[in-house]
Amino acid sequence: MAATDGRTPEALRETVRARYAGAAGAACCETVADPYDTTERDGVTVFGSGLYDDEAGGRDEGTASAIEASLGCGVPTAVARLAEGEVVLDLGSGAGGDVLISARRVGPSGRVYGLDMTPEMLELARRNAAAAGVDNVEFLEGYLEDVPLPDRSVDVVISNCVINLAADKRVVLAEAARVTRPGGRFAVSDVVADEDMDDATRADMAAWTGCIAGALTEAEFRGALAATGWEQVEIETTHRVHDAAAAAVVRAVRSGGGGA
Repeated sequence: MAATDGRTPEALRETVRARYAGAAGAACCETVADPYDTTERDGVTVFGSGLYDDEAGGRDEGTASAIEASLGCGVPTAVARLAEGEVVLDLGSGAGGDVLISARRVGPSGRVYGLDMTPEMLELARRNAAAAGVDNVEFLEGYLEDVPLPDRSVDVVISNCVINLAADKRVVLAEAARVTRPGGRFAVSDVVADEDMDDATRADMAAWTGCIAGALTEAEFRGALAATGWEQVEIETTHRVHDAAAAAVVRAVRSGGGGA
């Protein structure tokens, strides 16, 4: 579950960072085009803001700008079952759309942290939060493999098509487990690779930064979650994003809580 073919985790991280820094520029400046636009497959939306609707997706006047900059493959806030007062962590929060939706759902007694390694995205997210008038959020600069939060400090971990970008997913899932209270929830949208994904696709860095090459298979994802402190794992595919991969909703519960 770590990088292969001579690609170090640091090299992968910098490639991903450059891709999303460019996307942040495209989101804030109409004159800048995102060269990695892969929102459609055969005319159907598979990535981005088109996956959100006004009800389940949480799109409204306050969140619209942040959602428009989404690069995700799903809508984790539609399946996370967030409740008033909960503390939420969004891994790879990007422009902040899912953070803002979550903040509305947990209310003033709750709190939402957005974690991202890209300064340009963090700046964009903070502007979006200020424009939306949301103050129960905090955006943190850091890595999925080293979350700057204490043990057992959050109730729910969400993410939108980001975990597959990490060189070692097991480290990321272990960190998510560390910061989640027993019985807390994991609810992410991510890409799941077909069992027969070919070596050429896995070696393609453009496909990696586009959320394909680094994806785990369903069996690998289940195994990694089980090995890092998660149980009651559910994986449900939602739509094809590539000839060799599909988007999926992945849910789990932190071990030790006696149920969901």
